[in-house]
Amino acid sequence: MHLSRSSLRLASLAGATLLAVHLHAAAIEPALPGMPPIVNPANLYSETTADKLSPAVQGALSRVYVPNVKSNDVYVIDPATNKVVDRFKVGTNPQHVVPSWDLKTLWVANNAEGTTKGSLTPVDPLTGKPSGKPIAVDDPYNMYFTPDGKQAIVVAEAHQRLDFRDPHTMALESSLAVPDCSGINHADFAIDGRYAIFTCEFGGHLAKIDMVEHKVLGILKLSKGGMPQDIRVSPDGKVFYVADMMADGVFLIDGDSFREIGFVPTGVGTHGLYPSRDGTKLYIANRGSNKIHGKKGGPGSVSVLDFATRKVVATWPIPGGGSPDMGNVSADGGHLWLSGRFDNVVYNFDTTTGAVVKVPVGTEPHGLAVWPLPGRHALGHTGNMR
Repeated sequence: MHLSRSSLRLASLAGATLLAVHLHAAAIEPALPGMPPIVNPANLYSETTADKLSPAVQGALSRVYVPNVKSNDVYVIDPATNKVVDRFKVGTNPQHVVPSWDLKTLWVANNAEGTTKGSLTPVDPLTGKPSGKPIAVDDPYNMYFTPDGKQAIVVAEAHQRLDFRDPHTMALESSLAVPDCSGINHADFAIDGRYAIFTCEFGGHLAKIDMVEHKVLGILKLSKGGMPQDIRVSPDGKVFYVADMMADGVFLIDGDSFREIGFVPTGVGTHGLYPSRDGTKLYIANRGSNKIHGKKGGPGSVSVLDFATRKVVATWPIPGGGSPDMGNVSADGGHLWLSGRFDNVVYNFDTTTGAVVKVPVGTEPHGLAVWPLPGRHALGHTGNMR
C-alpha cells in the first residue's frame, strides 16, 4: 500500500503524540518536596550503577565496616586485601552501620538489646574512625531516612515505634507508635517516596507507613512463615520482596494495593536482600537453620533472583556451611559482602562465580556496610541507595 506524504506526516505526528502520552503517563512525581527526582521510572536503581559515585563520597576510604553485636565493636576491613585493618569500641549491641542520607556520616546503631539506653556512634568515612561522642537515643535497632532527607527514622524495635529525628543532631522531633507491628525492623520505600513498608519480625506482619502524614496506612498478615526480615522494592517500584526466615523464601507484595501476590522459595532462613549494581538481579542471603527458633534445615547460602522473571537463577553454597546475614554489594558490583552472623566471619562473594572468601571478625557480626557506594543519597539500613 502506498501512502502519500501527507498521510505519512499525519502518521508520524500521531506516533509522536502517542509517544508523548506514554512518556507523560510513565513520569513519576516525588511525593515529598526536596526529594530528588525519579530519573528512570522503569528502574529506581538507575542512579546507583557502578559509574555514579557522588562527589559527596570523594575521599572516603574504601572499607567494609562490621558491627559485632556481642563484642560491642566495629571491625574495619580493607576490601582490596580482605584484611582487618582497624577496630574500635562502640555502644552496647551494635546492630547496623547506616550511611546518612547526605553520604557524609556512617552511623553505628547500638540498640542495647531493647533497653532505652541505646546510642548512635558517628563514624567519619574519610578517616574510618568515630568522629564524635555517641548520641543517646531509644533502642536504635535500625535507622532509615525520609526520602527528602529531612528526618532520620530510628526504628525503636522493642517499643514498636518509629522515632523521627533531626538527621544531623538526632534530636527527637516526633514519634509514631505502630502497636500492631511486633518486632518492627526493616523497611523500603515506594518509588515516589509517599509510603514505606516495614517488616514486623515477631508477628509475621507488614506495616505500611505514610511518609507524608506520618501515619499507619495498614497492617498485612503474611500467608505463611511468620518471621519477615529484610524488604526490597523491585526496580519498577511495583513489587516489594520480603525475606521470611521461617518461610524459607521471599513474599511478593503489591505495594500500592498492599496485598500478597506471590512467593518464591529460596533457601533455609531467608534473611537479607541486595540488588545488583545494574538493577537486574536480587542477591538473597539464606541464613540457614543456625539459631532460628525451633527450625531445622540446611546450611546457609545465597540465592540470585532475576527481577525480570522473578525466578532464582543461581544458588551459591558456602563451603563448610555458614550463616549469611546482612551486608551489601561493592561499588563496582563485583563483590557481595555479608556478615556470617553465627560463625564470627564475613563472607566476600564474587558475584560472577559465587566463590567466597571468609574473613574472621568479632563476635556475632550483623549489619555491615560497604563504603563508599554509588548513588545520590542513602535511605538507610546498610546502604539502601537511590
